[in-house]
Amino acid sequence: GHIPGALFFDIEALSDRASPLPHMMPRPEAFAVAMRELGVRQDKHLVIYDEGNLFSAPRAWWMLRTFGAEKVSILAGGLAGWQRDEWLLREGEEAHEGGEFEAKFAPQAVVRLTDVLLASHEKTAQIVDARPAARFNAQADEPRPGLRRGHIPGALNVPWTELVYEGELKTTDELNEVFFSHGVSFDRPIIASCGSGVTAAVVVLALATLDVPDVTLYDGAWSEWGARTDLPVEPA
Repeated sequence: GHIPGALFFDIEALSDRASPLPHMMPRPEAFAVAMRELGVRQDKHLVIYDEGNLFSAPRAWWMLRTFGAEKVSILAGGLAGWQRDEWLLREGEEAHEGGEFEAKFAPQAVVRLTDVLLASHEKTAQIVDARPAARFNAQADEPRPGLRRGHIPGALNVPWTELVYEGELKTTDELNEVFFSHGVSFDRPIIASCGSGVTAAVVVLALATLDVPDVTLYDGAWSEWGARTDLPVEPA
């Protein structure tokens, strides 16, 4: 079931189908058409929710903001929280009017492999990897086949699950503590990364709530870097 009146924002379907990499940002015009067909109105306050683990809602929040939606929020606790509070759910499809959406892409929100390579080599920005510690430290295989173990040289590991409690972001004090405990400085640019660009958005969301400036997302993430044998990894 779903929250009455909700629209289904499918991260898989709204990715760039032409890219061999998962969850890559689509072209602005393709995103705008998809939003209009879905019934999304850019002038409305958009509220995003997921199953309740805060896994995918931040990616949708980030995509909408990056394509020009100004009022975007996330429902704390998601669907699980809604059900916990015993609010009604609705089954089946609902009729929706056509939406109004003109994509205004913010290129400064996204970085590419060359930017990340420069940041890794020249230390021009901090690379914050949201994957679990075992994958970051090359102690576990990646869920996607064909990817090497390890991480981008110089990256810091802030597992996304450390930023979340019961489907909500932790308090600002707790978030500050998590980032500082992993060596992240708010005074320098930050590039968020992960496995495929989804949980990196949890890092971006957490930093946005802390009013940290100069935060970008590496959309190719480890799906791109880890597949390349010509790029350095740690541990070597």
